[in-house]
Amino acid sequence: MSAEIICVGTEMLLGDILNSNAQYLAQQLAQLGIPHYYQTVVGDNPERLKEVIEIAASRVKILIFTGGLGPTPDDLTCETIADFFGVPLVERADIVEDIAQKFAQRGRVMSANNRKQALIPQGADILPNPTGTAPGIIWQPRTGLTIFTFPGVPSEMYRMWTQTAVPFLKSQGWGKEIIYSRSLRFWGIGESALAEKVAPYFDLTNPTVAPYAGKGEVRLRVSAKATDATTAEALIAPIQKQLIEIAGLDYYGADDENLASVVGKLLRESRETLSVAESCTGGELGQMLTEISGSSDYFWGGVISYDNSVKVKLLGVNPEDLEKFGAVSATVAEQMARGVKNHLSTTWGLSITGIAGPTGGTDTKPVGLVYIGLAGPGDEVTSFEHKFGSIRGRSLIRYVSANAALDNLRRQLVKPTKLSPR
Repeated sequence: MSAEIICVGTEMLLGDILNSNAQYLAQQLAQLGIPHYYQTVVGDNPERLKEVIEIAASRVKILIFTGGLGPTPDDLTCETIADFFGVPLVERADIVEDIAQKFAQRGRVMSANNRKQALIPQGADILPNPTGTAPGIIWQPRTGLTIFTFPGVPSEMYRMWTQTAVPFLKSQGWGKEIIYSRSLRFWGIGESALAEKVAPYFDLTNPTVAPYAGKGEVRLRVSAKATDATTAEALIAPIQKQLIEIAGLDYYGADDENLASVVGKLLRESRETLSVAESCTGGELGQMLTEISGSSDYFWGGVISYDNSVKVKLLGVNPEDLEKFGAVSATVAEQMARGVKNHLSTTWGLSITGIAGPTGGTDTKPVGLVYIGLAGPGDEVTSFEHKFGSIRGRSLIRYVSANAALDNLRRQLVKPTKLSPR
């Protein structure tokens, strides 16, 4: 007893628009406890759409279509569905009247093309569209199969789903259970390494555990099926605790938490402050920190020292060390961290210097080489070397560099040890 999402539109196949409808519907199905194993994107072609319908209708009980309900010739969803099941399209006078009223409210006259949106398969019920002109349908063309159609406009689909589709599904006995998930987030460990550590948990059935990788981080999704969120959370809690204990410091947060928010919370709790000095990241670290509400409690500011003269004049980096070791070096990273910490009088100073590419790399200092400096209480300072590789691309190197810097600080705040001065 599962559902399948079918998104209709050549524009998605061409990559012209992001298919956010599928993501939304997948999340909504989980909240109703409706299993969902397949998604399909198909272009505006009736024969290919029929092939998709034939396959999907053979393996699921609920088909959810988005897109292809407009007034233009390539909007063929309802027409193709009706043809596949061998029923005629009928024009609904109430739909024509609704479309005409909506045009009148906007000071416009309904065109002849819009009457096409009033054609629905014979025997189907209307799925009202409160804001747009294209209604959807709720139809059971044969026993055990329910079809929903929605327009492709996300805002229209959202309202139609919550106001009509969800109540209908619940009236049919769906929604008695939910699928509830927690996303555990890890930094500093690869997906394969983490998977090896927690491999026995992948055999669980309720809750289930599954890994997936993001931009520089790894996540474990822990999902439970239960009658309500409280029961599901109770199933997840002991597994979550065990996974966190296994991962140790590589675990940093859950769900919507990110490294900037976690570091901010730790700084606020310890009543400590932070300043940053950035070179290759060009302000990305500062932006991450200031995106957190209330970050002014602990983040005092930063210096974007892109040019070496700024490193020397504002951060106090020794020009002889710049000449000897280069801007991308542990020595310079440490001096940048100490310089911004002292200049802004904060508890911690955090710095980043590296080669984001695509040019500027050498055999000894390739693109993706990054040094992070960390100056702590007193005059203690240390540095960390990271090799992110040129294949990641410039924007991703900047992103992971900023997060790696936050992670280096987080580990110090969570489990403080004496920093080792050079």
